[in-house]
Amino acid sequence: MKMLSIEQELKNNSYPGRGIIIGKSEDGKKAVTAYFIMGRSENSRNRIFVEDGEGIRTQAFDPSKLTDPSLIIYAPVRVLGNKTIVTNGDQTDTIYEGMDRQMTFEQSLRSREFEPDGPNYTPRISGIMHLENGGCNYAMSILKSSNGNPDSCNRYTFAYENPVAGEGRFIHTYMCDGNPLPSFEGEPKLIAVPDDIESFTELLWNSLNEDNKVSLFVRYIDIETGKYETQIVNKNQ
Repeated sequence: MKMLSIEQELKNNSYPGRGIIIGKSEDGKKAVTAYFIMGRSENSRNRIFVEDGEGIRTQAFDPSKLTDPSLIIYAPVRVLGNKTIVTNGDQTDTIYEGMDRQMTFEQSLRSREFEPDGPNYTPRISGIMHLENGGCNYAMSILKSSNGNPDSCNRYTFAYENPVAGEGRFIHTYMCDGNPLPSFEGEPKLIAVPDDIESFTELLWNSLNEDNKVSLFVRYIDIETGKYETQIVNKNQ
């Protein structure tokens, strides 16, 4: 698979929607994840990321302007022991609760489908990082309608064992802007993951469309110790 420039992937797409990146730093010492949200409506743009324990949650920037919290207020990131869960909706909780009961990542998502926001039927994208014995692996999932047909849900899981240093995978909800919004297609894109969290955060944030970007979360986890560093950027300050 050809390695793509994450900068160009974002700069050339005005509306990828919500996106998840998971991978390993170039020096092989850090497990890396990033999650961003974008918005076209006032309700979607009226959000910030805030820390919540070891994870994060979305919160209304101006509570008086919040009209419908159902699909925009959730915990995108939660930590369960040596597992970090990252998703674009409240299926974070579904995965957390399922895996806490010894279900697999894929089994936990069996009870969920794409979002009920026709005509877009936004895909549910999810990722999980697992650190163990000085190594890491990760998986990504997308639950999407069958070409916009709400009666059919297509489920895809992509698993990456012993990922290569300096490489990551990028999955997002929409191929591009449109009406209705076209769902992501294919397997997660291969991108480069640098060692420095600050430069990576800056690159991602500066590459997202200025009008539509809302918030960005980036975390680098030491594979040996489990200690992590987090960066959060909110357009609404």
